[in-house]
Amino acid sequence: MIADVLADAQTRMDRAVEAAKDDFATVRTGRANPQMFQKILVDYYGTPTPLAQLASLNNPEARTIIVTPYDKSALKAIEQAIRDTPNLGANPTNDGNLVRVTLPELTEERRREYVKLVKGKGEDARVHVRGIRRKAKDDLDSLKSDIGEDELTRAEKELDALTRSHVDLIDDALKRKEAELLEV
Repeated sequence: MIADVLADAQTRMDRAVEAAKDDFATVRTGRANPQMFQKILVDYYGTPTPLAQLASLNNPEARTIIVTPYDKSALKAIEQAIRDTPNLGANPTNDGNLVRVTLPELTEERRREYVKLVKGKGEDARVHVRGIRRKAKDDLDSLKSDIGEDELTRAEKELDALTRSHVDLIDDALKRKEAELLEV
């Protein structure tokens, strides 16, 4: 029973770390990256649809993304969704067949803003991991009558080590993203 609780906590913490890394990838750095466009929702016939389902994304140059829609009638909606995306600062151009997005060079002030944004996302991820730990600890405490005090203490130590390792993974990803953002 203890192993089940710890395995569930580990699985959920692994997913939280992956979600944090994906979230970090959506923040733009000095170069264009198709992952930045993964969370953009396009109003496609009245339904918010992820951009990746409506178009292919190519990265021919360091600061350019070419969005080729599968349905040409969605061009205007795609262009508008990209233009309306906060923290992107891009001005897409539509040539009738595809949308070309050229990202402007980041200023030092903008880089610092993005670092603050990423740190906020990192803190949210750490809070989520600690919330998973709290739920797992409650689950372990509910087993207290079935297991001994020594087993419970050992399980809590394992849970703390698991939590610490996942928080460290988030911190490492945060440091890499911060260095990438501040790189000129």
